[in-house]
Amino acid sequence: MTLTELHYVTVLAKTQHFGNAAEQCNVSQPTLSIAIKKLESDLGVDIFERSATRVFLTPMGKKIVVQCHKVLDEVAVIKDIAVNDEKKLSSPLHIGAIFTIGPYLFPNFVSPLKKSAPEMPLIIEEGYTNTLRNQLRKGKLDVAILCLPFEEPDVVVQPLFEEPCMAVMPPNHRLAKQCSVNAKDLEKEHILLLGEGHCFRDQVIEAIPNINQYHYAEMPADVDSQANSLETLCTMVTTGLGITILPQTAVKGSSVCTACNSDLVAVPFDVDGPKRTLAIAWRAGFPRYKAIEAVRNAIYASYNLDFDHQKLPKLAYE
Repeated sequence: MTLTELHYVTVLAKTQHFGNAAEQCNVSQPTLSIAIKKLESDLGVDIFERSATRVFLTPMGKKIVVQCHKVLDEVAVIKDIAVNDEKKLSSPLHIGAIFTIGPYLFPNFVSPLKKSAPEMPLIIEEGYTNTLRNQLRKGKLDVAILCLPFEEPDVVVQPLFEEPCMAVMPPNHRLAKQCSVNAKDLEKEHILLLGEGHCFRDQVIEAIPNINQYHYAEMPADVDSQANSLETLCTMVTTGLGITILPQTAVKGSSVCTACNSDLVAVPFDVDGPKRTLAIAWRAGFPRYKAIEAVRNAIYASYNLDFDHQKLPKLAYE
């Protein structure tokens, strides 16, 4: 059993095609096929079921592929440990954030991070929580910025700060002049939400149990209006489709919902209003401790928050 064979298995499991897998591994198809057959022979089990056009993982193969990923991840950790501390802040860092954080974090986040790690190239992207989860687990992301609750085996999750939400509405709305609102105030309102898959949608629904019940009584839920971004929600509010709820940073950072925009008003919630907790997550075996700390500190700087300067939890190998 070799690391090369394990790598071939993971690529073939992903592509489900010998030709495509061989191309990704930069080897000939016979070379890849022979290597996988040899591994199956050494283990005494079939990892793949072959058909005329595709290959499929067997039940045992699915378990083996999971372990292959773990072994290859640990090998990557060994390589990273061998890199000295200076290079930990000069190697590329893959960082992701959920859609409701990325647009408001990244524009302000890069500058403070570049000050503390000027030679560290950044590769940044946005995605749904489950997408970031999978990319983090597979090593395609080094760090993820998301919201709690979030749990994943062998992933360290550290809360950053709690962020309140605000109700966003037209200036002539009945609630626009109030100092604050609560869930009961919104029971008869049509609240525009993000689409399925956005964790912020779930957080809003959980905070306002009777959300849109009055609206749905007059209009079927299947013709309700939804959006895929907070910016779109703001635009929908300006057209009179309803009101919406945004995280505070989105209210301040949105190009649509700003203090100078007379078409919208943002009203804070009272103490029991919806909130979300932002968190930073990384694989437990990820060895670039200084890079994680630099990211954490840059996030606090980008949000203009104070923090206690306590060190992050020690990583598993330290």
